[in-house]
Amino acid sequence: MQAFTIGKLARAAGVGVETVRFYERRGLIRRPAAQTGYRQYTGEDARRIRFVRRAQGLGFTLKEIKAVLDLNSGARVTCGDIRRRADDKLREVESKIRDLRRMKRSLERLSKACGEGKKAVADCPVLDCFESDGNC
Repeated sequence: MQAFTIGKLARAAGVGVETVRFYERRGLIRRPAAQTGYRQYTGEDARRIRFVRRAQGLGFTLKEIKAVLDLNSGARVTCGDIRRRADDKLREVESKIRDLRRMKRSLERLSKACGEGKKAVADCPVLDCFESDGNC
């Protein structure tokens, strides 16, 4: 089994040393005991860090990632348990996409309301909208 110092682990996982320390503090990776004056990490630690980064890229929060990692260590956990977490995140993402589409339509209407932008700033409909209740 290959042992890594914190710097080598960070390079192997594609993160900075401070990210490794942060993940330790959050319980996402174990904090090994210092042997020979240095903490020794394993390839499994690098794999977990890469997992965390990929999960973050999919929109999972660190708290959600920790819950999945904790599930993974349970003997009675099934693939269905993990799938439910993924399905929950999928519903959340779909909701965000709907919200973003609504925001996009609103911004398009606001942008069109500005015309060529030759009006005085005081007459800008975008500013009026932001200052009102937001129903533009």
